[in-house]
Amino acid sequence: MLQFLIRRSISALLTILAVSVVSFIIIQLPPGDFLTTYAANLAAMGEYAPEQQIQAMREHYGLGEPMYIQYFKWMRGVVQGDFGRSLEWGVPVSFMLKDRVQMTVLVGLSSILFVWAVAIPIGVFSATHQYSLLDYFFTFVGFLGLATPNFLLALVLMWIGWSVFGQNVGGLYSPEYQGAPWSLAKFVDLLNHLWIPMIIIGTSWAANFIRIIRANLLDELNQPYVEAARARGLKEWRLIWKYPVRVALNPFISTIGYALPQIVGGVLITAVVLNLPTIGPLLLRALLSQDMFMAGAVVMILSVLTVIGTFISDILLAIFDPRIRLE
Repeated sequence: MLQFLIRRSISALLTILAVSVVSFIIIQLPPGDFLTTYAANLAAMGEYAPEQQIQAMREHYGLGEPMYIQYFKWMRGVVQGDFGRSLEWGVPVSFMLKDRVQMTVLVGLSSILFVWAVAIPIGVFSATHQYSLLDYFFTFVGFLGLATPNFLLALVLMWIGWSVFGQNVGGLYSPEYQGAPWSLAKFVDLLNHLWIPMIIIGTSWAANFIRIIRANLLDELNQPYVEAARARGLKEWRLIWKYPVRVALNPFISTIGYALPQIVGGVLITAVVLNLPTIGPLLLRALLSQDMFMAGAVVMILSVLTVIGTFISDILLAIFDPRIRLE
């Protein structure tokens, strides 16, 4: 186990370094830079930025230096905990990301818990009651969930929330709690808004995992070890949850590392529609404006979360599945 931890830690550091290099290069690939985009936007509004001002800003941000020099300067700051200064907002990147990272993790974890709470019992029931009426019903609902785009479901729930319950479901807070200090009332207001993005983001995942756990469990129910446990007189419900379900849960455990990045990248349109204060819309705006420090910081954070999540997934798989050996 110790050798595995050391080996994976070194691999994780090398992976993060490689991702940082590739992401920084990709961010720099579009023609021009932030200042050319800034000048073009001013021109579109009928304003003009003096060339001396553009040149001074270019020297201030180091945009005239070679790409590798910019990368090493940026990484030197990242190692020291400084992600640089946002070119568009003019404030430290860490200041912009602090609350949004917390909200992203909160939405992500709540969606994961929703998926597990829905998919595991329904998937187990469908597998143990194959071709029953409820199995057909859950299959239909699952295909419906997979076929419905998240942003469309978001629009429908927003309309229902406003027309039926009279509640504005955009964002994660009511207007009176925006920017307010934390209190019990603000926390309750957050919970009142959190269920909508949790259901919208988790619906397609739950529908997909219901099919996966059903198929995996059907493969395990007729295995010799299950028949042997039945022959020993073990109760059916205890047998199912103790042995084949543990094996069928492998897809859930193995995807922990990809949950948060998928929330940011996979449901970006949903986050924009719901006006969620997560890092997804911020990453989109940074890429459109070529704010390389902001975009690079978001990509780095997602890479670190992915590597940490994958590391945790490997450990949990070894614990839950005795067939896996880390050596």
